[in-house]
Amino acid sequence: MNSARKLLNHTFIYGLATVLPRMMSFVLVPLYTDVLDVKVYGVMSVVFSWMVLFNVVLAFGMETAFFRFYHKEKENPKVVSTSAYALLIVSAAFLFFGFLFRENFAHISGIDVGYVELALAILVLDALVVVPFAWLRANQQSKKYTWLKLFNVLVNLLMNIFFLLWLPKLNPNSAMGNWYHPDLQITYIFLALLIASGLTLILLLPFYKVLKFGIDRVLFNRMFRYAMPILIAGVAFAINETFDRILLDYLLPKDIAEGAIGAYAACYKLAMFMTFFATAFRLGIEPYFFSKAQSKNAPQTYASITHYFIVLGTLIVLFVVVFADLLKWLLIRDESYWPAMQVVPLILFANLFLGIYHNLSVAYKVTDKPQVGAYISIFGAGVTLLFNFWLIPLYSYMGSAVATICAYGSMMILSLYFGQKYLKIPYQYKKSGSYLLISLIFSGLSFYVFRGNYFVGILLLGIFGGLIIKTEKEKLIKIFTTKNIQKT
Repeated sequence: MNSARKLLNHTFIYGLATVLPRMMSFVLVPLYTDVLDVKVYGVMSVVFSWMVLFNVVLAFGMETAFFRFYHKEKENPKVVSTSAYALLIVSAAFLFFGFLFRENFAHISGIDVGYVELALAILVLDALVVVPFAWLRANQQSKKYTWLKLFNVLVNLLMNIFFLLWLPKLNPNSAMGNWYHPDLQITYIFLALLIASGLTLILLLPFYKVLKFGIDRVLFNRMFRYAMPILIAGVAFAINETFDRILLDYLLPKDIAEGAIGAYAACYKLAMFMTFFATAFRLGIEPYFFSKAQSKNAPQTYASITHYFIVLGTLIVLFVVVFADLLKWLLIRDESYWPAMQVVPLILFANLFLGIYHNLSVAYKVTDKPQVGAYISIFGAGVTLLFNFWLIPLYSYMGSAVATICAYGSMMILSLYFGQKYLKIPYQYKKSGSYLLISLIFSGLSFYVFRGNYFVGILLLGIFGGLIIKTEKEKLIKIFTTKNIQKT
């Protein structure tokens, strides 16, 4: 139970680093949907979708490789230097060739070349902080990690407020008033990101000054071989996560595509409640999983962690579904975005399945079989592409939502099946599966049958919460009560 308590502490701190910045970024969603036309929001979403894909390519799996070799190798400084310099060289090459061929990419993607230039700069700045942040996590400097993440989002938030709210109110004839141009709203959003990323890198520059070694070629080759499946999985994940916006832009008629993408992308944000929990949990457990890989009780620990992720995750999903139409007023006040609310339950469960997949993937990550994750992610990307091409022409963004839940659901099942081949983990199949099924049924009833009837929704939520308390009470008390932990 001491291990469980330690995990909770790390998860809580990393949760602050993930959830609080994103809660602050929540302010940006109503800001964008209040200020931006739904079509403009759609254009911005397409640009961000491309950025997610190239962000993965730039990092090329080095973060996960860093954790694995940092804990495995005796000469940690060489791991740190090799990772950092490798990313530095790749980033420089990406920036050079990106600017060289920026007009070609702008033509292919249909994105304004100015947005491409800003995106290139932001991507490189973000890539250069990957290893410094990973080093902070590996050395359990969670507070510094948290404050730097908070700083980044706070600067971005303040810059957005400055450009989109304060600047337009200035006298156009004043020194700063003529800076604002209504047709540059997306440019201002990317400038805010650029400033935040640049200042964050400046604060992390001391990390680069203390690097003692260059690139160890032998070590880099080993790390690169380990990272390549992670890169492939990351590209596949980016396709699963954001490529539907790009396909909506490609497959829908041009006169409705941007509006549909804007509405879909905005309502998709309501699934961030599940994403917050899953991401914070993953940040907390990933280093913990690797550090406990040699423990005799590791399989049982992994099983318990996954079970309680499902317990909490299903409860969060049902809560958000029940109160989705109230929560939308916090984020999306413009009714022109609301038609896409029907995708919310599907995207919530899709993100829950993704979180479970990440927990299950520990079986092949700690046994040095990351290629399994790559194969599963490629399969998921194939499902995403196939279902989007099939369903978007028929059902627009609802087809994209169905494709997302199918992709992540299939990845979850495959991860469980293949993971057990490399490390036998005694998962609680019946209990965990029951929670998933009940939450799925109750969510469907609450949103698609009794939507707006909060008496029924709260009743279903209460029944589910009571079931969890009744069946998990004793174990939850042992985890959360210090007195019981000290006795064990």
